[in-house]
Amino acid sequence: MSQSTITITVKLFAAYQEACGASELKLEFPNSTAVRAVCDRLIAEHPELSQWRDITRFGINLIFVEPDSLLQDGDEVVLIPPVSGG
Repeated sequence: MSQSTITITVKLFAAYQEACGASELKLEFPNSTAVRAVCDRLIAEHPELSQWRDITRFGINLIFVEPDSLLQDGDEVVLIPPVSGG
């Protein structure tokens, strides 16, 4: 029996962390959700993040993935906006 929702942990960095006021979020999504939906949800809640939508990289469990990669229950997702300076 498959569950209808999954729970993931989202690690936030740079602009995402500033906008959300946290370094980590726990979010629920429907089963078979693509990782890009995490970014879409955060942008819906924090419109100032929309400038990063097309240039954010996605990681699932410490591996870079494509935006259409599907999430699994318990995944750890990382949203990595471009970082300037060094």
